[in-house]
Amino acid sequence: MQGLVHKLPVMKVRISIRDGFLARSLGVAVFLTCVALLAGAVWRYATYQGMSQLSSRANADLALASDRLVGQLQRYRDLAVVMADHPQVVRALEGTVRPEDALLLRGVADRGAASDVMVIDRSGRVLAAASDGAGSVNARAFVKRALNGALGRGYGSDAGAGRSYFYAAPVFGDEGSVLGALVVSTDLASVDYAWRGDTAPVFFTDGAGQVQVSNRSELIFWQRPNGEPGLWPPLGGAPDFRTSFFGPHEIWHLGLGPYLPQEALHLTRDLPVIGMTGEVLMSVAPVRRLAASQAAAVAALCLAFGALLFLATERRRTLTRANAQLEARVRARTQALRDINNELRREASERTEAQLALARAQDDLVQASKLSALGQLSAGISHELNQPLMAVQSFAENGVQFIARGKPERAAENLMRISDMADRMGRIIKNLRAFSKQESVQQVRVDLGAVINSALEMTQARSDEMGVSIDFTAPALPIWVRGGEVRLGQVFINLITNALDAMEGIAVRRLTVDIVQAVNITVTISDTGPGIAAPEQVFDPFYTTKEVGAAKGVGLGLSISYAIVQSVGGEIRAYNTDGGACFSVTLLPMAQERAA
Repeated sequence: MQGLVHKLPVMKVRISIRDGFLARSLGVAVFLTCVALLAGAVWRYATYQGMSQLSSRANADLALASDRLVGQLQRYRDLAVVMADHPQVVRALEGTVRPEDALLLRGVADRGAASDVMVIDRSGRVLAAASDGAGSVNARAFVKRALNGALGRGYGSDAGAGRSYFYAAPVFGDEGSVLGALVVSTDLASVDYAWRGDTAPVFFTDGAGQVQVSNRSELIFWQRPNGEPGLWPPLGGAPDFRTSFFGPHEIWHLGLGPYLPQEALHLTRDLPVIGMTGEVLMSVAPVRRLAASQAAAVAALCLAFGALLFLATERRRTLTRANAQLEARVRARTQALRDINNELRREASERTEAQLALARAQDDLVQASKLSALGQLSAGISHELNQPLMAVQSFAENGVQFIARGKPERAAENLMRISDMADRMGRIIKNLRAFSKQESVQQVRVDLGAVINSALEMTQARSDEMGVSIDFTAPALPIWVRGGEVRLGQVFINLITNALDAMEGIAVRRLTVDIVQAVNITVTISDTGPGIAAPEQVFDPFYTTKEVGAAKGVGLGLSISYAIVQSVGGEIRAYNTDGGACFSVTLLPMAQERAA
């Protein structure tokens, strides 16, 4: 029983796979059928449009060839009508035939490119001719019409041979009676010679269906069998021929030689002026190829889209099966993950508390570093405060003596100097108070020039004591950067103090402070000390080049400065120059209106 229970899922999976395969196969078959139907519809529509355009072009070519043939033949009609009124022709028909009459007709035939020009009387006898007059036998039917007073025209097919075309014009006497006829004949071979080599095969058939004129010489004298479609050669059996219709268009399937299309659109045009029917055969192979290309393009596009859709469906089906397996595994490990999440929450809580404690320790360390710097600067600050106090005492005593001597203006000068000394002591005390307080806001707008001036003032006593020349030009306008005034002041005081420490025992002591304004604001502080032994380690905590146990520091000043500059989005670097060490501090600019 237990084995049967294990086999049931396997059977269900096999049945599901088999059903899925059958469904996919059926879908693919339906899709391919739809693609085939769509491609067939595109092929039929493209073929119909191409046949319509081909029919328009064939009509234009046939009309042009017909007009050309009619124009070439009608000039012989005009020649016959004009010569019928010539006095020598009338005189010859009245009974006076002279040798110069033949010369006249011969000259007219040469200039008009006619085969023969003949003067025939009412009995059908040739009185004068440009040639031998043998063509009059083929022109009897047209001469009869001319003798009845009408213009006769046609070809010599009633005689069974030849391709001559005749125009017979009546010659009238003075009383209006018909004296005879003037016949002009031309060889049709000279007419169709100029058409050979044209793109589309064009031919003209007479009333009996025989080809008389064509731009394909192999079609001359071919015959239409009993008024049915197609052409048969004058000798030999029936060629391989059949006809079909594509909509209103008649298509001939030919086997008439290598110079004729195998499949052509057949169009006709009646020419009653010359008694012929013009026909044209336009190859439909380009239309078939274009329609097949369009249908193949549509089929390829649909197949590509179907293949992408099939692949996407298969991928989705595979992903569905994979998701089902993953869900089973997820359910198996849910409880373990819950336990791990609880443990991670506890660890995250402990880490958050540790980070808060670390932040508090860092703030305390920064404050301690500032107080340590104040301790190092206390002697110089005391000197800075003691000197103005002694000057105030001296100016006060002098002022009392000037008042006693009756010199109030000198006493006023001493009072002004006392006021200046008081302002100076006030600035020193203000910088000390600002530097010693605990700053919490870091991302504000700060005047960089004012911060550097304050740092130089707080270290001025020591620099004067050491004889250090300070090269710094305060900017004329405020330079606003992002940061905190107290923390940035601590950074520059640490850098200036380290530079002064490095220049102890150096003969030439010069401190250079530059401000470079570009995309960001960069401050460089250079000294003339011995340089830095390991510039890549100076910002590490507890790294120092001073003596162990010295009261000047424990190696945390530059590390704290690095953290302060990083917290405001800036960058601090240390490197050696040819004359000492250099520290660069890059800060982000802050526009006045943006800061506001």
